[in-house]
Amino acid sequence: MTGTAVMPGVAMGQAAVTPAAAPVSAEAPVQAPAAAGPAADDIVVTGVRASLRSAQELKRNSSSILDAVVAEDIGKLPDNNASEALARVTGVQVNRSNDEANGVLIRGLPDITTTFNGREIFTAENRGVALQDFPAGALAALEVYKSGTADLIEPGLAGLVNVRSRRPFDFKGFEIAGGIRGNYNDQSGKLDPVGNILITDRWDTGIGEIGALVNFAITRTRYRNAVRFNDQGTRTAAGDAGNATDDLAVATPGVGTDFRFPNSVGNYFATGTRTRPSVNGSLQWRPNDRLEIYADGLWQAYRGEQSNENFTALLTDATLALPGQTGTRPTLSNVVLDPSDPRKVVSMTKSGGLAPQMFRSTFNDRTDTYQGAIGFVWKGDRARISSDYAYTYSTYSQLEYSLDSRFASSPTTNVEFDRDGGASFSFPGFDATNPDNYIWRGFYQKRYHATGGGHQWRGDVQLDTDLPFLQRLDFGLRWVSRTARLEQGDRYLATDALGIPLASLPTGQLETVQDGFRQPAAQFRNWLMPSRSAIRSNFDALRALTYSVGPRLIARDPTNLDLRDNVARFAQEEIALRPDGGFRAQESTYAAYLMGHYDFTVAGVEIDGTAGVRVVNNDGTYSGVTRLATDGVISFVPQDNRQNYVDVLPSFGMRLKFTDKLQGRLGYTETRTRPSFSQLNPAFNITRNNATGSLFDANGSGGNPDLVPLTSNNFDATLEWYFAPTGSITASVFYRDLFGFISTYTSVVQDPTYGRLQVSRPENAGSGRIKGAEANFQTFFDFLPGLLSGFGTQLNVTYLDGTNRLPSTLGEEAPVVPITGVSKWTYNVTGFYEKGPISARLSYNRRSSFVDSFTRNPGEAQFAGVSVMPISRLDFSASYTPVENITLTADVSNILAQPWRNFRNFAADAGYPVDVREEGRYYSLGVRFRF
Repeated sequence: MTGTAVMPGVAMGQAAVTPAAAPVSAEAPVQAPAAAGPAADDIVVTGVRASLRSAQELKRNSSSILDAVVAEDIGKLPDNNASEALARVTGVQVNRSNDEANGVLIRGLPDITTTFNGREIFTAENRGVALQDFPAGALAALEVYKSGTADLIEPGLAGLVNVRSRRPFDFKGFEIAGGIRGNYNDQSGKLDPVGNILITDRWDTGIGEIGALVNFAITRTRYRNAVRFNDQGTRTAAGDAGNATDDLAVATPGVGTDFRFPNSVGNYFATGTRTRPSVNGSLQWRPNDRLEIYADGLWQAYRGEQSNENFTALLTDATLALPGQTGTRPTLSNVVLDPSDPRKVVSMTKSGGLAPQMFRSTFNDRTDTYQGAIGFVWKGDRARISSDYAYTYSTYSQLEYSLDSRFASSPTTNVEFDRDGGASFSFPGFDATNPDNYIWRGFYQKRYHATGGGHQWRGDVQLDTDLPFLQRLDFGLRWVSRTARLEQGDRYLATDALGIPLASLPTGQLETVQDGFRQPAAQFRNWLMPSRSAIRSNFDALRALTYSVGPRLIARDPTNLDLRDNVARFAQEEIALRPDGGFRAQESTYAAYLMGHYDFTVAGVEIDGTAGVRVVNNDGTYSGVTRLATDGVISFVPQDNRQNYVDVLPSFGMRLKFTDKLQGRLGYTETRTRPSFSQLNPAFNITRNNATGSLFDANGSGGNPDLVPLTSNNFDATLEWYFAPTGSITASVFYRDLFGFISTYTSVVQDPTYGRLQVSRPENAGSGRIKGAEANFQTFFDFLPGLLSGFGTQLNVTYLDGTNRLPSTLGEEAPVVPITGVSKWTYNVTGFYEKGPISARLSYNRRSSFVDSFTRNPGEAQFAGVSVMPISRLDFSASYTPVENITLTADVSNILAQPWRNFRNFAADAGYPVDVREEGRYYSLGVRFRF
């Protein structure tokens, strides 16, 4: 390739900008001015090449260790949202559920700061925002900062993701561009729209140049996932140490009673509709060459309508039943043990005991997030001054109605615990299509409302020093005032003991619950329940019925304090808020930074970089209400907690330019990640346990006001060879010295008031470390002749090894365990073809196994992890441009449709599958346009 390559016109018609426009800090983003039209000898680079080149230039010139996805990448790959696009970035891993990537990890760590155009953004009571809420059509680029600089908003332990939108000065003039495609899900059988439209223009006026832009985007997805599960909890036929249950009867000679099996098996179907509309706009005014004033706005929303169906076949002791469902103690027969491990059961039959139970949980939820910002940038001969103010307001609400039922009797259950990787069961001779075989088991209602608001302001100065070693000094201030509030109420009444037929409820005729299984391993698949619409449209009649049967339940159990409280909650139509159901938080954050840019040459090697420090003061007040249930009385006690601390966060980065194409980097940073507002809630819920033979005198759960921020000292080194405008080989190694990962753990304490208390709350884990390496290769094979020159590839691999010590509250010798969520290996392999009007990509992603969580095995000190099995994904996209400015597209996502699987050990070397989840395969056709 010869001549000067002009930066890309990306998918939505973004104007070309010159490679010299290096990325600025995410704290103070400024769009580069539009380039003039290309010279006669310029080569205009577009399409996939353009996006790769743009992302490569961002990485090459950044002051941080950074990877990026540019808009054309998102438009060309079969991605609906930001999370899906990030899954292809080196060092990034994602978690998936309900047919989408909904959790992003950078180098194995989940603690990510998210910014939108360099500004902090959040959803309701959370500190961060769900990246899947950003539709792909609304984005210009995604920038993944793996190391920080002093001028960046404090990154999380994992780093920072900046979501960048477009501005009118990115374009040369009037543009209208957009696209629409239809997505078909083969599992739900639904066709849904994905689309966006962008309109922008700029004008020369008497008061300077003015530009305006507005972008609309919408994504809708209807999904249906199917899960076969074994309960994570297990027991032996002889009971577990310290358990109050008696032995179960085993009718199979010679197998004994020491084998271990799951407490239950079942099916779970997650069905729903997600709609994500988004509108963002921008105004820019440039009265002269030195000053630019801008205003940005964003509205981002989520609308969900979901129905989750759960069927559970209980295999454990009938003494756990509710009053009225006494049954008989189950008998186990036809027990087949694993010949290689007699502790495990291959298959068995259960007779008697508890009847299978089911529920249909229906809920509607919605999010609305608004952000408005104004600011300016002034550029002098030696100084650049900028300021930005933004206000963010976000609200989330959910209204849930759930109806519970069970079989009227307990049929014989045949079960296999590992059939094609998961549970499979049947009820021989039982008619699950007969409405007379169902009993109403209970009704649950919940409302949840959370809000968050925040002001943020920053002021930054960049000053050229003209010093031979220290060329520039940056310094600035930032102020944030943040509020978060959660309130919720719920009510549930178990009606199982009354034996009321499910078909007699005011919800009309029962319907057959439809499964979403592709594979034949599931034997029992369908049962009867009222429809989703019948439950939601008859909620008040169900509430009134629930309240009317309350006296009969109280007469059966007159000393049950919680039962009386539950009945009283159904007396009024509106779901009452619980005094202990939420929290309030108020934080003020003040930050200042100083950073120097240096540049010098040693032995012919040009060395540049940054060194700086950021000082952050955080002052927060967190309030909640503790609930105490003891001696027949429920009391509520307000709780308040304040935290005030100062963090001094140094950062250092060095780039060594060995040649024009070969460079290396060294970096050191310190990061802090604050606990979430809900984790800092000082309130607790404690209930005395009056059950005979209980292991604990009381049970408690809540937040933890003693949590401290997660801390990390980070070391990075890279080697980068840029051998072509779209070709590079890069590698990096990194090490993180960690303390304080926060997860919820269950521990046992001896309390002076409540005795032996089982406590579930968030805790800081002990020290830990994570080390790893990344490598990336990308190129187009332009040297090949003719049509073959259109081929290209992008390959990357990430290796991670991370461990941390569990909290000391779990025991004197808390073990060192793998960090949850960390896959040792992640691979991305992408093949491109782009020639003339044809463009195509085939992308393969594989993530190795990882530990999802740790729990203590029954009656043991050992902690066992729930491990997620390796998962692969293959996506394809293609486009054809028959005429200028019109492109036809075709995509297939999740081609392999491999089931998601996890596994739990009940011993160091033995365990059972837990979930097998089958997800949808998506086919789409669409059109893009640009005028």
